Amino acid sequence: MQGILYEETSIWQFIFITCVLGGWTAWRTGKSVADTWHNFPRLLLYVALLGWAIRFIHHALFGGTMFSLQYYIVDTIVLLLFATAGFRYYRTRQMTNNYYWLYEKASPFFWKAK
Repeated sequence: MQGILYEETSIWQFIFITCVLGGWTAWRTGKSVADTWHNFPRLLLYVALLGWAIRFIHHALFGGTMFSLQYYIVDTIVLLLFATAGFRYYRTRQMTNNYYWLYEKASPFFWKAK
């Protein structure tokens, strides 16, 4: 997997920077976009910028390449998964709490009409 998903010598660096730090930041980004009632394209823009910031952290801390399209895409896809989950979780909570007479939770990430 090294060379395909990450360039560091250890997968733990990729997991810590991209999945833990970046994932938590992406989750909170999804929450923020949902809380302000913005739409999904706004989330995509923020995640694209966050992917660039995570590439900078890989570069600054571990000497990774800053402008590698392959690793930028991998990092951004991982961040997009976390951000989408956070967005859907909080949007579902918003819809079921604010419009409780119209919607109920179908799962933590989806709502349905009553």
